[in-house]
Amino acid sequence: MSNARLLSKLWIPALLVIVLILLATFTLYASAYTVILVTSILMYVVLTVSWSIFSGPTGYISLASAAFFGVGVYTSALLGTKLPLPIVILIGSLASSCLALLVGALTLRLRGTYFAIFTFGLVEFIKHLLLWYEIRMTGTRGRFVIVVDNNTIYYVMLIIFVLLLLTAYLIRRSRWGLALKGIGENEEAAAHMGVNVTLVKVLTFAISAVFMGAAGAIMATRWTYIDPYIAFNYFLSFMPVLMATFGGLGYVFGPILGAAVFAYLEEVLITRFPYYYMLVFGIILIIVILYLPNGLVGLLQKWQNRRVERQHAIA
Repeated sequence: MSNARLLSKLWIPALLVIVLILLATFTLYASAYTVILVTSILMYVVLTVSWSIFSGPTGYISLASAAFFGVGVYTSALLGTKLPLPIVILIGSLASSCLALLVGALTLRLRGTYFAIFTFGLVEFIKHLLLWYEIRMTGTRGRFVIVVDNNTIYYVMLIIFVLLLLTAYLIRRSRWGLALKGIGENEEAAAHMGVNVTLVKVLTFAISAVFMGAAGAIMATRWTYIDPYIAFNYFLSFMPVLMATFGGLGYVFGPILGAAVFAYLEEVLITRFPYYYMLVFGIILIIVILYLPNGLVGLLQKWQNRRVERQHAIA
């Protein structure tokens, strides 16, 4: 193998290791505001990569992210004062996964628009059911959540992020990943080749929900107070889809890059243009869809290919 090809294969893992080292030591040199900002970015990255594990290869557009995230949030609100934080996060992730198993078993025979509508309806159903229960049965709305310091929230979110990356990598490089890709390209053909299509879809859907629930459970401790509208915010259903598309769905690091850039952009726009940031978001998305069909990673790869072609032409 030539040195050039060897370097091209090693630079991405090397860069990833450097980034993880910087993130692991981040609280030693960053300000409190920056730690909070990066925690929010990691939250969006976790939601986006979790979403892309299932929806990326299969083409099934799930809008249930807010439901799984919200289950984690309410788990933390209900059990945060009774159990240790790691146990609460584990229960939140398992509860979200069980909900995904149930929903997947019932709905993953649906396709296209029907599946997207159902998953979005799930978010609204759980939100309003909880709101009705709290107002009618308990006479309250919302709950207070045990407070955890920002550094702890950051490191827990970082651990969730690392575990998610390992899971996504293992799935992508396994036969399970090939089965998912086959389902996305031609579901009937995959079934004829012996793939248990329903089982693969349902289990992958449940695996993706694990990390969304864990993220919700730890992020709830930063908000102090939550209610159904905060926990099951439909905005969190659409953002992973937009972020993954913005970064580039067909690439390994596309959802990560898209979520990181989009989350930072959201923070800047909300701070500087609080009344117009959604309008700016919409304009950016229109530009991306029209001129960047393969996302940011696709654009970077296109530039890289052009640079290589120029070098070959000169040589």
